[in-house]
Amino acid sequence: MTVLRTFMASLGRPGWGLAVSLAALPANGALAWALIGGHGGLPELGLIGAGIATTLTGAAGFALLGLVAAADRGFRRYRVFGGLFRPDPARFLALTRLGLPIAGTLALEVAFFRGAGFAMGLIGTTALAAHAVALQISGLCFMVPLGVAQAATIRVGFAFGSGDRRGVALAGWTAFAIAMGFMAATASILVGVPGLLVGVFLDPAQPDGAAAVAFAVRFLALAALFQVADGAQVVGAGMLRGLKDTRLPLVFAAVGYWAVGAPLGLGLAFPGGAGGTGIWIGLAAGLATVAILTMGRWTVRERLGLVDRRRA
Repeated sequence: MTVLRTFMASLGRPGWGLAVSLAALPANGALAWALIGGHGGLPELGLIGAGIATTLTGAAGFALLGLVAAADRGFRRYRVFGGLFRPDPARFLALTRLGLPIAGTLALEVAFFRGAGFAMGLIGTTALAAHAVALQISGLCFMVPLGVAQAATIRVGFAFGSGDRRGVALAGWTAFAIAMGFMAATASILVGVPGLLVGVFLDPAQPDGAAAVAFAVRFLALAALFQVADGAQVVGAGMLRGLKDTRLPLVFAAVGYWAVGAPLGLGLAFPGGAGGTGIWIGLAAGLATVAILTMGRWTVRERLGLVDRRRA
């Protein structure tokens, strides 16, 4: 389903993927409720029922998008399902060379944030709960630059493939400006009304609730600082992917997250005594490092123009 959504988005028509995802959300919830608790005459399967519901919903979403790809005139001419049993080794190799570094970059980033969660658990359950809430809020803000980054990959890629140097610069810097504007706005909200946001998730009247709220508000203040860096690194990576530049961003992720962010966060949290605040400083430092390296790479590539387009 993800591949079909990306295919449709690359043709400038992401609405189908959004529509199917919006339909799948309540369908998955209803089916999971029925299978977990045995409602509506269905067997009571507990957590296994949740897994079955998610699998069935995903399969249905793939089938719906497949029907759209096969029936819609704009998609049908690309014959997405044609030649499935005629392998193209050269194309497979090209996609692998381009895709594996992207996968590695994402793996390093996800592991970085998951590791922060494990480290927060060593500090205490209250800090971990606050960390989860702060990440949920900042992650929601992150969805917009993530979408803009995907659009940047498509628009930069179109211009790059056609040899349009001005188009490459315009598409890239426009995406960057949109992401920076949005993240600056959300950062001001995180600083301005953190208690209101945290209150959606945590009740200070509950046991340890007040302490968890205080932690979460402190983490959101730090999240506001790295909002801009987070948006810059993800959009910058998307811009570079449009230039087929994926190997150096993998190195940047390794350096920023694991050579800078993780050691700094752990050092401040435990030997330094800063606790959860130290972990979040490490997160901010790692993101900022990746953002600086990524945007520096983009600036160099964009100034060079398209002279190395064939070798990319």
